[in-house]
Amino acid sequence: MDKQKRIVVIGGSAAGPKAASKARRLDEFADITLIQKDADLSMASCGFPYYVGGFFDNRNQLLSTPTGVVRDPKFYLNAKGIKALVSTEAKRIDTKNKVVEAENLLTGERIAVPYDKLILTTGAKPNMPPIEGVELEGITTLQSMRDADFLRKVRDEGKIKKAVVIGGGLIGIETAEALNLAGIEITIIELLPQLLTFLDMDMAKLVENYLRPKTNVITGNGVAKFLGSNGKLCAVKLQNGTEIPCELAVVAIGVKPNVKLAADEGIKIGELGGIVVDKYMQTSVEGIYAAGDCVEIPNMITGKNVLAPYGDLANLEGRVAGENAVMGNTVTFPGTIQTGICKVFDYHVGTTGLSETMAEKLGIAVDTVINASPDKPGFMSGKLLVSKLIVDKDTCQVLGAQCVGPGDVSKQIAIWAMAIRAKMCVEDMVNADLPYAPPFSLAIDHSIATAHIMQNKRKGRFTGINAKQLKNKIDNNEDIFLLDVRGFDEYEEMRLGRGETLIPLGLLRNRLNELPDDKNKEIIAYCKISLRGYEAAVLLQAYGYKNIKVLEGGLMAWYYKRER
Repeated sequence: MDKQKRIVVIGGSAAGPKAASKARRLDEFADITLIQKDADLSMASCGFPYYVGGFFDNRNQLLSTPTGVVRDPKFYLNAKGIKALVSTEAKRIDTKNKVVEAENLLTGERIAVPYDKLILTTGAKPNMPPIEGVELEGITTLQSMRDADFLRKVRDEGKIKKAVVIGGGLIGIETAEALNLAGIEITIIELLPQLLTFLDMDMAKLVENYLRPKTNVITGNGVAKFLGSNGKLCAVKLQNGTEIPCELAVVAIGVKPNVKLAADEGIKIGELGGIVVDKYMQTSVEGIYAAGDCVEIPNMITGKNVLAPYGDLANLEGRVAGENAVMGNTVTFPGTIQTGICKVFDYHVGTTGLSETMAEKLGIAVDTVINASPDKPGFMSGKLLVSKLIVDKDTCQVLGAQCVGPGDVSKQIAIWAMAIRAKMCVEDMVNADLPYAPPFSLAIDHSIATAHIMQNKRKGRFTGINAKQLKNKIDNNEDIFLLDVRGFDEYEEMRLGRGETLIPLGLLRNRLNELPDDKNKEIIAYCKISLRGYEAAVLLQAYGYKNIKVLEGGLMAWYYKRER
């Protein structure tokens, strides 16, 4: 009989339990030990903001299987035959003798756990700003179950009235919503000029405009100092000198890989600060694997390593590491295209692949289009989506997509994520065979329509202009003719208010005399979503107008101030 294999996993959040469980399914007789510093195991950390926000009340749901069984040490021992040591910290890896030295944090007992294969899933640590007052009571992160318990207590007690969220990324936005639902007045502070920096500015501003009626949003300004009284937070002082009174501050300015254990034993750490792994999730030391938020993985589009601390990727990486620890290096993890999504109250935000901003930094020439349209028919209560598609200028290969709005963003991002993985071009998408029925989609799905717009643009059937480009023209007093082709009632409800001329599309053929005599003059056509704007442009081109542009996404993608 073969020698019993000893597998040790350090870290019990997402990647670790997945790796241990996969190893067990492949080897019933392996001796598998899971070492977890915290008291809880297999925490659904992406669910923390929703527990804080009161979407559910049972804390154990963050720790449970789909059937409701809590994943505690007893569960792992009985259901999986895995020894889970909680409240136990791995202190040192002795790679020469293949032993993990650990300490029980409750009793102080030191133990030595031998291994044949070791899997590091030590996660990430929250970044904390090195500024005065950071130690005051009332300042927290939302990284651990302990943090979630604290903020849930804040919510349930209802004593705190004002809070500041520092950081306008995914966790910051989700935390702001959770605390707002508890009746707390929220201010979001973001050092950079925009929230959600994985989005391009034009898309991020749409999210920001949606957020502003619900929370205070401050961009382009950072925290200079935390102000306290009797050891408790009472205000946040910004870099411009503004003081914001608050009793709670949640720091959400990102995380960094927790790699000390690996680094101390000479395991290679990459330029980004994560553990370097190969396609098998193996580290620089043979027989030691790593997965989850502590590692660097390749971006599949650029080939460059990135940090991608996402729960879904942690599980996928852990699965590969667990299998290879048992079977040898037989399966691989290819990397990421950095797909993500978040909920912002009743608004949804998703992205996949490269943004236009990222592509420019990498020197990749791209074409982009913006499409605003509903996710399903109006008679089925369709909701708005605004999508931005990014393709390679030369090959038209899909490189990235962003989608925001109250509609079904998840479906759109999933479609584009698979298109990117398959290295599809726009021409592959224009006739995509997707499921259609009115409760779920338009007859031509929003994603296919987006591909159609890109195809038309690349074929020269229209010239697009985005909100920023048009705003610059207006601010520079350029000689342009703004043509609104919506109906009279729509115009009364909402308008650009920039000196536009209203000629409804159905009347345009009979009112061409109201357009500039010079057919080379620049005309910008638009409507609510610019479908009619595009039709107006095609019509005018037929009548000899040479310089027509369509405002991409129409008024729904105009993120600047407008009348009503």
